[in-house]
Parts: sequence; structure tokens; C-alpha cells
Amino acid sequence: MTTILLARHGQASFGQANYDQLSELGGIQAQMLGEHYANTQRRIDAIFTGSLVRQQDSARHFWQRYQSFASRDQSQTPPLVSAIDLDNTDRYVLPQFDEFNHQDVLIKSHPAFGNRAAIAAEIAQAEVPSKRLAELFDQAMQRWHGGECDDDYLESWPQFNDRAQLALEQVRQKVVDMSLNRDSTVLVFTSGGVIAAITAQLLKQGSSTAYQINKSLVNTGVTAITFKNERTRLLSLNEYSHLFSAGKGFVTWR
Repeated sequence: MTTILLARHGQASFGQANYDQLSELGGIQAQMLGEHYANTQRRIDAIFTGSLVRQQDSARHFWQRYQSFASRDQSQTPPLVSAIDLDNTDRYVLPQFDEFNHQDVLIKSHPAFGNRAAIAAEIAQAEVPSKRLAELFDQAMQRWHGGECDDDYLESWPQFNDRAQLALEQVRQKVVDMSLNRDSTVLVFTSGGVIAAITAQLLKQGSSTAYQINKSLVNTGVTAITFKNERTRLLSLNEYSHLFSAGKGFVTWR
């Protein structure tokens, strides 16, 4: 039975000019997951990520800490896997695992939001800018998931959902191509939208369920899926004990 671990990236830079970068806490969260897996002897046979910076950097922080703790006592931890090479993007980057275009979804949500500057002006006028941004984003997500305005977007929800399912299938094929054994574990750093779409599909649910799942996903929370005899099953959703055990301050959703 092959296990696929879908990990959401660490905390990014929500509300900043460049969202696609980890915050300091985001890097720490990924390191905590790496330490947790090493200490609990969770062997990782392969790592993949989307092409986004926050996804790739999460993988690097994870793997650096995993190697550090796993190498302390090789008799008690899984042997390190030399096949994992995060310096060679051709080996591990799968763009199908990229998140949907947040900016496009937000800009298309209201006629007044013709560009980022208009959105920034709206947020700046609010008494609590971060709260207003969250409200606008929630409204934008509901419109995107609603299905009535699909032609407005660079990538509609149905198109994104199809891509997410293709991403999972691509990992299945990678497992075959790499000749991993039946008990292998593959870790994928991706984003909340992708994980939510895949999970909803496995639960035989639609876009509204995917949206609710997405809102609950914690940074570096892990969703486990198993493959066996062409059957795909959801094993667990949004597991983040590696964060919670260190204190609630490490648990974030952005």
C-alpha cells in the first residue's frame, strides 16, 4: 500500500505584496514537520512539490530538518534516501500541484476591483485592514466556487478541480516510474485548494465541500491518501499534531 502525504505549505505572506514566500513562522512550521517525522521514524521515500516558491521552500525546510534529526541515530531512524534531490527541480517539481490564481479570483470578484491597486485602496480604508481583506477574499471564493461566472476566470473552479485530480494521478504514475515498493511513502508539498479539491473528490462531494475543507486546512497540516490495487482512499485529513504539541501559536491558516 502506497501512502501519499499531501502537506499544505508553511505560512505564507498573506496581505503582503508578494504572497508567494514563506514567513519566518512558515519555515519553522515545515521544520517542525521534518523533525516530527524523523523522531517518529516516518520514512519518506520521495518528495514532490508544485512550482510555487512557498511550496518548494517548505520542502527544503522540511528535508533539512528531517535529515538533521534522522542522521543522529541511524539505528533508531529510517535510513536517509539519497534519491531525494531538492537541488534538481526536474526531479521533484510538478506544476499541477500549484494553487489557483488568488489574485485573479479576487480581482474578478467585483466590478470595482479592476486591479490590485483598487483592492489595496479598499482594504486601506477599513478600520481593520486584515479583517476586510479576509472578508473580500471569502466573497471572492464563494463566487469562484459558485459556478455561475466560470468564463470570467483564467482558471475556473471546474478547470482547477480537473487539474488537481490530474496532479494526484501524476504522483501515482511517478510511484510506478520510480519503482517504489508497495509500502512506500511519498510527501507532496502543495496548497490548500489542491488538497481540498482532491479530498472532496475522494468523498464524492462538490465545490461547496471543497471550499469548506479549504478554509479549515492548517499550514503544514497533512492529508494522507493510500493507493492499493488501483483503489484510492482517504486515510486522514489535516493532521497537525507536530504543531499543536508545541503550542497554539504555531497553528495558522494562511
